[in-house]
Amino acid sequence: MASPWRRRRMCVLLAGDPAPAALRDVSAVGAFVETNARPPLGAEVELHHPDAGAIAGTVRAVAADGVQLAFPCSERSVAFALAAIAADMTAT
Repeated sequence: MASPWRRRRMCVLLAGDPAPAALRDVSAVGAFVETNARPPLGAEVELHHPDAGAIAGTVRAVAADGVQLAFPCSERSVAFALAAIAADMTAT
C-alpha cells in the first residue's frame, strides 16, 4: 500500500506502442510499473517519467497488473530513481 504522502505521476512505457504506466516501486536497479502493456520477458523498453526523464530497461517479469523492469545500476539509474521518488513526494 502506498504511503499517504505519495502521489503517482503518470509515466509512459515505450514497448512498441506507447502505453500509460504508473510507477508503483522504483530503485536504482529497477521498477514495477502498473500498465496494460505486456511486453515479453527480455524486451528492451524505455520508461518516461514527467520529472525524472527517461531510462532504458529490460522486462524481467510480467504480472496481471503490470511489468517489472530491470535497469543497469549506474549514476543515471540512481538519479532517475531519486528524481521519481522526490516527484511523488512533492505537492503541486
